[in-house]
Amino acid sequence: MNEQEFAELAAGYALNALSPQDRAAFDAERAQHPEWERWIEADAEAVAALADGVDDAVPPLTLRSSLLSRIATVPQLPSVDASAAAAAIEAGEPLPAVASPPQPRTPMVEPAPTTGSIQAVSRRNWSRGLLTLAASLVILVVLGFGAASINEMVNRPAAVVALDQIESAPDGTSATVEVSGGGTATAHWAPSVGKVVLVTNGLPEIPEDETFELWLIRGDEPVSAGTFEPGVDGASTVLLDGAWEEEDAVAVTVEPDGGAPDGVPTTEPIVVIPTA
Repeated sequence: MNEQEFAELAAGYALNALSPQDRAAFDAERAQHPEWERWIEADAEAVAALADGVDDAVPPLTLRSSLLSRIATVPQLPSVDASAAAAAIEAGEPLPAVASPPQPRTPMVEPAPTTGSIQAVSRRNWSRGLLTLAASLVILVVLGFGAASINEMVNRPAAVVALDQIESAPDGTSATVEVSGGGTATAHWAPSVGKVVLVTNGLPEIPEDETFELWLIRGDEPVSAGTFEPGVDGASTVLLDGAWEEEDAVAVTVEPDGGAPDGVPTTEPIVVIPTA
């Protein structure tokens, strides 16, 4: 057993939840490695902290005595002499009557609970509550982690998903160029994926009534591939709209808010990246 495995079992030891086999192995390693005692101390402190939030609850201690008293006072069937009953059955006669009615039994009264028994019940309930709380915390952590992971996977931006596909493809390629006015732009593409993603850093600031527009330059014809607004420090990851074709070039221009009105660039590109 290595130290990591010992540390994992230390939590179960602190909660008194180890199986007999794990407890035996844990005790053996504990004896051989006194320097690992810090794991037990840390988990014991965590258990004590959790216990502070658990309310004490003691079940009714008179429950057993009340049940025994009720049984003692319920009328019982009359007692019959065995030999007389056997003779009556053989003769086909009714069972003989009892000479005197049965006397009620003295109810059994359980003695009042002692301080020791109350403390024992409290300790038992405290331990059960602690284990329940610890299990609940583990479930909540697992569910929270799982929900966060699922939410992250489901709600990932399309550009991030496409970039992962391109980088995982055997024919994935990228090219980086300087941007006019400052910053860099990197185009990522893969013929097998058929998509292009542009990643920018440090793009220059532009007026609020203007926007960056993407283009696929196909021969001499520019095809608009959408607009985008970079984030902090001019950084962005953008998936180009439309179908990318091999030998297209990726370009970026600064256009009026909403994009070029006629679908044709109105300014010179600040970025041109060949993908051939």
